[in-house]
Amino acid sequence: MSADQRLIDAIDELLPQTQCGKCGYNGCRPYAHAIAVGEADINQCPPGGEAGIRSLAELLGRAPKPLDPSCGSEQYQPTVAWIDEEVCIGCTRCIQACPVDAILGATKLMHTVIRDECTGCELCLAPCPVDCIYMQPVEERVPTQAAVTPARQRVMRMAPRARQRYEFRQFRLERDKAELAEKRRQRKEALRARDQADKKAAIAAAVARVRAKKARQGQVEGR
Repeated sequence: MSADQRLIDAIDELLPQTQCGKCGYNGCRPYAHAIAVGEADINQCPPGGEAGIRSLAELLGRAPKPLDPSCGSEQYQPTVAWIDEEVCIGCTRCIQACPVDAILGATKLMHTVIRDECTGCELCLAPCPVDCIYMQPVEERVPTQAAVTPARQRVMRMAPRARQRYEFRQFRLERDKAELAEKRRQRKEALRARDQADKKAAIAAAVARVRAKKARQGQVEGR
């Protein structure tokens, strides 16, 4: 089902951009599209909380409703991931899971979280094979607005940059995928060219052997 891109943009603008998937969709933009086409309800975003539901209801001209408990519960206190570097084995699984590239590290080296970029999505927890990642509370130094939890306030303050980092990550992944595909294509072309060269060389060698044999036979008959 198609949807007005302007409506999707407007819905996406109200979402927290944590890209946590708790709504049942693979990121905030897919969830915004699902709401726009009527495939998802407005109460499936725990990071957005009640304030987020009210904003979506106002935008779409609907009545607010409680957060769907099957999607999780709203947090009051914002949290960010923290990695116990003494336990970390450098497997990079958390890096691969982070939707906003907020984890630094390399294979077999310790990893660390960029606290100011972490959206608190918790997607890095499950992949960690040694359970060395924990969620820690973050103290907000800005006044909390009425009826808006500090967690909601933090994610919405971070939303523009989180969206930018998420979109760049998607771009990077697609770019890396395309580059890998191109390298594989070039490798296949090189192997094919080498095989053809080997076949031509084998044929040329066979022809040379036949000619040499005929030449020797001619010399014997000439005697």
